[in-house]
Amino acid sequence: MASVTSLSDSVQQRLASALSATLPEAADADPLLRRSDRADFQANGILALAKKAKANPRELAAQVVSRVETGDLFKEVEVSGPGFLNITVTDEAITRNLAARTADPEGRLGVPYADAPGTTVIDYAQPNVAKEMHVGHLRSAVIGDSVVKLLEFTGETVVRRHHIGDWGTQFGMLIQYLDEHPHELDHKASEVTGEEAMSNLDRLYKAARQLFDSDEEFKTRSRRRVVDLQAGDPHTLAVWQKFVDESKIYFFSVFEKLDMDIRDADIIGESGYNDMLAETCRLLEESGVAVRSEGALCVFFDDIKGPDGNPVPLIVQKSDGGYGYAATDLSAIRDRVFNLKAHSLLYVVDARQALHFRMVFDTARRAGWLNEDVQAAQLAFGTVLGKDGKPFKTREGETVRLVDLLDEAIERASAVVREKAQDLSEEEIAERGAQVGIGAVKYADLSTSASRDYKFDLDQMVSLNGDTSVYLQYAFARIRSILRKAGEARPAAHPELELTAPERALGLHLDQFAETVAEAAREYAPHKLTAYLYQLASLYTSFYDKCPVLKAETPEQVENRLFLCEVTARTLHEGMALLGIRTPERL
Repeated sequence: MASVTSLSDSVQQRLASALSATLPEAADADPLLRRSDRADFQANGILALAKKAKANPRELAAQVVSRVETGDLFKEVEVSGPGFLNITVTDEAITRNLAARTADPEGRLGVPYADAPGTTVIDYAQPNVAKEMHVGHLRSAVIGDSVVKLLEFTGETVVRRHHIGDWGTQFGMLIQYLDEHPHELDHKASEVTGEEAMSNLDRLYKAARQLFDSDEEFKTRSRRRVVDLQAGDPHTLAVWQKFVDESKIYFFSVFEKLDMDIRDADIIGESGYNDMLAETCRLLEESGVAVRSEGALCVFFDDIKGPDGNPVPLIVQKSDGGYGYAATDLSAIRDRVFNLKAHSLLYVVDARQALHFRMVFDTARRAGWLNEDVQAAQLAFGTVLGKDGKPFKTREGETVRLVDLLDEAIERASAVVREKAQDLSEEEIAERGAQVGIGAVKYADLSTSASRDYKFDLDQMVSLNGDTSVYLQYAFARIRSILRKAGEARPAAHPELELTAPERALGLHLDQFAETVAEAAREYAPHKLTAYLYQLASLYTSFYDKCPVLKAETPEQVENRLFLCEVTARTLHEGMALLGIRTPERL
């Protein structure tokens, strides 16, 4: 593995050595290094150590400085204020470090793998069978997909799970209707689009609902069908499967539009845990974690009470013998821990489900299925709001269809691409329009901390200015254009050259890519990566404005600046890929 030690890690290690040479009892002390406006880095750890050792902090700092090995890494280390250290690294160290990153044979820019990767099961993108996907499904899919990519990049084994809503009493009505009208889901052509599949399901659902509400006998037959479904009657299951298959045609068309790789084998809906439900209940009851209350199997919590002060239980099995969501979720935990051997369970689910998951995780811990070795967490996300700051709805007050939203984003982005396009064909404009439009939607979602609500504003999302994916995609395309125009000149690192202030700022930021990726993966926080990439594009713009690349003063300077362009392009491309966003070569 060709990982590259970042400049900040190298500085940290040298300071730690100087600290322990000065104060042997401070062998494991943290120099508390951070980026600084006054120098490249500032170390604040000496203040606390001096207090502990009852020493004068400025004197202690001066002793540490005298023991720091300068030379290839440190240009200047000076004591500042009450005992801070201001550190400037050499230009040579910056260029050599970036050269080592580009030489990484694995193409990972020297980003190391995590020290002790495990297995994470991530539950995301959970649409419902026979129902239209709406804007609320967007966040689970987009955030989940990026977290999967981040974790896999750091070496984690990731098992994807799409816990689709494919079970429950509403299917009795649908199955009964289809059984009585057997050709409603037949396809005229061999190829059926996602839009057609959804329209078939929608039509059937409305017809079944109307009959269910107006015909008591149909209602009775539908309710019997639920019993047959839950008992595993083969004919009823075969009809149910038609709904699942038709819905998948639609799901896959939406995920394809979102440029996401959702695999059939990873779709395990509520029905996938049916065979485990009775045993889950038996284990909870026998261990005393769950108790019978008014005929239902419940788990009670000391700290969860309703407005009336009475305890609010988690109902695992209803008094009529039916199973609730809790039984399915607890069975899924058992499967993920004992069969899939997961160390971490992550659920990318709407924040409004927070209480349910808190109760489920607490129950699983009491049952011994979750412990010190197996963690479970909900990555709770906020609501998508309209420009008016209220939950996003159509003018008629309906929930917005996800497909309509994506189509509009692609349309807006295609207009932006067409306006800027110089030598693109209509086909290329359409392809880039999709990449820019879908990228804009994903980036707007991912650049907000998941737990916060965010405003869905397409005008802002496809803007070329500001913190948008379009700004980053144009920065990448501009760099690729410069590299194409370079002719004979080739990117090459020249560590002997002095760097200007914009070159240094860009180089030091490029060096932080690895630690940003590690932090974003560790904290399940793609927004930390988007913030890094936006700053990278901004620093590149500043460098490009102030430092001529192809018209630099010497051939060596041209090569070195082309080299900085190349590292920036590769970092933007890799970072955007981890967000699930394409970077077109030409725009």
